[in-house]
Amino acid sequence: MFCWPVHLKGLKKVYHAAVAVGHKVYSFGGFCLIPAVSDRRSYMCMYICYMDPIDVHVFNTVSLRWIKLPPATAAGSGELPLEVSYMRHSHTAVLIGGVVYIWGGSTYREHSNVLHAFDVGTHVWFRPRVSGAVPDSRYHHSACVLGKVMYIFGGFNLLTRYTNDIHKLDTATMAWTFVNTRDTQAPATTCHSATIIGKSMFVFGGRGDQDKAQYNIVRVFDTETNRWLSTPSAQLLPEGRADHSAFAYNGELYIFGGDNFRLGESVNDLWKFNPETFSWTKVECKGKGPCSWMSKMCCCMVGDRVVLFGGHSCTPIPVHDRDLEDEDDSEVCDLYILDLTPSLKTLCKLAVIQYGLEQSELPHDIRWELAAMATDSNRKTNMSVLASSGPTKTKRQRTSSRQWDSRKGKTRRSLPLKRFPSFRWERKQGTGT
Repeated sequence: MFCWPVHLKGLKKVYHAAVAVGHKVYSFGGFCLIPAVSDRRSYMCMYICYMDPIDVHVFNTVSLRWIKLPPATAAGSGELPLEVSYMRHSHTAVLIGGVVYIWGGSTYREHSNVLHAFDVGTHVWFRPRVSGAVPDSRYHHSACVLGKVMYIFGGFNLLTRYTNDIHKLDTATMAWTFVNTRDTQAPATTCHSATIIGKSMFVFGGRGDQDKAQYNIVRVFDTETNRWLSTPSAQLLPEGRADHSAFAYNGELYIFGGDNFRLGESVNDLWKFNPETFSWTKVECKGKGPCSWMSKMCCCMVGDRVVLFGGHSCTPIPVHDRDLEDEDDSEVCDLYILDLTPSLKTLCKLAVIQYGLEQSELPHDIRWELAAMATDSNRKTNMSVLASSGPTKTKRQRTSSRQWDSRKGKTRRSLPLKRFPSFRWERKQGTGT
């Protein structure tokens, strides 16, 4: 049984890249969308400065709080050194041996094929010296890791537009290699997902170059034979989509969200794919999950939990599901955590928040966790004050103080609860980042 135990305000980002390092999530780059003057729903402008160093935000999954790392500049000059990645979007980030490798991406002025590296232990940027056949610059590609090798597939570049080539980088030798798939080919794809399970790369979804077709089938690439495998057709298929999220868990592939242009909307469904039976199953989760506007978000596995944040929607977000001060009705700054193995403690905390139960007699650490789960992660809040505060009783709670007495066949009023400093468990109007 999966559940959504955490919903906070996160980063207002689109087409960013992130990796999980221990109990932390590192987010790199991306951009914010601002509405065009003429028609803000049909055309969006990009807010990004390609001369700035890429921004790095770190989310602590224990304290449920974000921090932003100081920007990296050359000593004493204030200029961006060559070792530091510049601001970009639609790039990829992978973690290999304590180093995050950033590759590809775009600023809408230029595309990149330069490899940048970020040491998560020292927070130092550097540019590895690479050899071999470096791939053409591109964005909206995918990157996944098998051992110490990073695989790049697909994407969009200025030469061939939609691509279907595979390249790999061996980080032990820092050598690029073009992967010859021989007589097997996959359709040219962008905005897809690629996930390693065992020795194979599972590619799902994305947009193609034929009338912007969207795919809803799984293609499997065998990294040992360097061939695309012929796969059987599944009877039950999720809707085709692009800009979705994907992760592997217990040898199975999961996909969530994405944009479906055939339906003209973003989706928020979760599907599970079994590689052995080659079958799909729709997964239902407990708790309040994301509304149907999650696409272009980041997805990271932290133990048995999945952290999703940021994103954008191809349909306007309802007023009650976005920040009221924002003019943009399609951008998301929410953060959700999907617990794949929720404990009894997690389920109990969800019930406390959902039903507004009294917290004054709970242990201090439990009250702190409850406060962290239900407050804006961008607010600089005194957590000790929140933890010592009880929720203000809602109208439903006040009316529920009259309980049914089965012995007398009528309602009776329960004893009044002790009042504490007021703190309302409600959706906050976060400012984003």
